[in-house]
Amino acid sequence: MAAEADGLLKRVLVPILLPEKCYDQFFVQWDLLHVPCLKILLSKGLGLGIVAGSLLVKLPQVFKILGAKSAEGLSLQSVMLELVALTGTMVYSIVNHFPFSSWGEALFLMLQTVTICFLVLHYRGQTVKVCYALVLLMLLSPLMPLAVITILQASNMPSVVVGKLLQAATNYRNGHTGQLSAITVLLLFGGSLARIFTSIQETGDPLMAGTFVVSSLCNGLIAAQLLFYWNVKAPHKKKKE
Repeated sequence: MAAEADGLLKRVLVPILLPEKCYDQFFVQWDLLHVPCLKILLSKGLGLGIVAGSLLVKLPQVFKILGAKSAEGLSLQSVMLELVALTGTMVYSIVNHFPFSSWGEALFLMLQTVTICFLVLHYRGQTVKVCYALVLLMLLSPLMPLAVITILQASNMPSVVVGKLLQAATNYRNGHTGQLSAITVLLLFGGSLARIFTSIQETGDPLMAGTFVVSSLCNGLIAAQLLFYWNVKAPHKKKKE
């Protein structure tokens, strides 16, 4: 019976949260304070938590836009640049065979960002033909050179910086944060901070870690503006008679 329980526990933990050597370290040798394995466990747990949280992180923003029937205060350029950055991270991670726990949120955030982009365009009365899916398939193609994917990932930093600065400038110019969701902004800030550690631990890739450092600083700026303009409401536009 004990052997069956041990086998079940091993199937649950390995390799999702622990490599087999760390499972043996914890549950065979009972060395529960083994630092390298504790780092792996913490990184995997944080990574999977971020991925799980990303399923919902931008839904408050989507619902806020739908509820207000307005995208007032959101910068379209910022949303589109964020979409480019998320796509770059996802493609770069897939091509380099990084574990899903180190990048999975990029997939779900990308889908939600596409939705937000559509809503911003919809409520502005703009129509755009999107070839996004075709471009993504081309990037994931085995024929795409790794150098191109690396350049795309490297471009994430300027994309993130420019995108967030555009949103920050929009907030400053308006004197309020409009329909920006506080929940979404704060969750993105916390998630990008945690990703610095998991990227270093799981991928060892300085480009990935550097991207999340920059992302954390930029998300922190938007979060600070959100708190600064907390009690400032967007003015209601008068309807034309």
